[in-house]
Amino acid sequence: MTISNIEDLRREARRKLPRMFFDYIDGGAFSERTLARNTEDFDRCTLEQRVLVDLSTRDLSTEFLGARYSMPAMLAPVGFAGSFWPDGEVQAAHAARDAKIPMCLSTFSINSIEEVGAAMPSGLSMQLYVFKDRELASEIMQRARQVGVTTLFLTADTNVSSVRERDTRNGFRTSSSLKLGTIVDLMSRPAWCVRMGLHGRLLLGNVKGKAGVPANLMAQAAYLSANVDASMSWSDLAWLRREWPGKLVVKGVLSVQDAGRALDGGADGVCVSNHGGRQLDGARSSISMLPEIARFVAGRAEVLLDSGIRRGSHIVKAIGLGADAVLLGRAYAYGLGASGRKGVRQAIELLRTETDLTLALMGMCSIDELRANRGAVQHRFTPGPGELAPDVGHLLDGIAREVQASH
Repeated sequence: MTISNIEDLRREARRKLPRMFFDYIDGGAFSERTLARNTEDFDRCTLEQRVLVDLSTRDLSTEFLGARYSMPAMLAPVGFAGSFWPDGEVQAAHAARDAKIPMCLSTFSINSIEEVGAAMPSGLSMQLYVFKDRELASEIMQRARQVGVTTLFLTADTNVSSVRERDTRNGFRTSSSLKLGTIVDLMSRPAWCVRMGLHGRLLLGNVKGKAGVPANLMAQAAYLSANVDASMSWSDLAWLRREWPGKLVVKGVLSVQDAGRALDGGADGVCVSNHGGRQLDGARSSISMLPEIARFVAGRAEVLLDSGIRRGSHIVKAIGLGADAVLLGRAYAYGLGASGRKGVRQAIELLRTETDLTLALMGMCSIDELRANRGAVQHRFTPGPGELAPDVGHLLDGIAREVQASH
């Protein structure tokens, strides 16, 4: 099929992956309302069109996380990516490296941090879940430093894991062995079975061989999911700040209050995220919380946005509403499931082209220009405490400009 957008990659991934792994990528918590809102709420943002602008030289490059990249996007941590395609995390790293954008590796990766680090010697970040065994967290951080990782993402919204009903039905992360129905499902994708069978046994690369950790993927997933520390608190951020010398980003921030606690705890950045709608079903979308949090942070730290990015226009809207960059999760995971490194490359380039064209049709030639003209993106979200409704704020800005012009 012709691949024209991320939704096409999603359909191709659904066709090629066993239901268990496609549902893991695609699904969310409970009724999946927050999952849906993450993307739908981008439609509540509008863009200002400008014409007769010289667009002959355009540049999407921008700086975030201490380096300049070809566009304001990075690959998000996606667990079990190596089960979508052989060496999935390594293939994604190659695609990110070729595209000159960074990547964040999940603790729950099939490829180890060393394998991915060898494929991506610069621009690699590490995502960390804090387990009851703090020594395991310390070991992962040490290994990340040894391969050149300079930014650590603390996932802060998973003290307890929500119910993802698609995973429950498939027994993924809840059962230590395959159910008969799941085996039938796997066998229904013979090409996937051949690809993965020729590659070897699937295991979580960052914990395989460790004492006490089971020796098969299903059991490992259930074991580690049950061992994320439910007592994790802001004191653990202070501990991480002492342990980790590089940049530290708190991922899972969805309120001004938590953004403030993160900054007080020494974080270098916050990632506005509801875990892709996979945790609190009923939470506000990430994009709807971005303006309030970005206004509060106001240059004191970097602000990243995660959840819901499916279009280049979404990237433009996120930057216009205050983000320094966005994380691509499902968008690239669909590409990986569809055709490995080629699919990840397609996902990145589709979004790059859409971002470039959206900016150009707004009469802008660069991300830096968008940042300097953020009023070109307007939103209709519920205002937070002390925040003017968008239409009122826009009206007052217009009146102020008219008054100034009259003088």
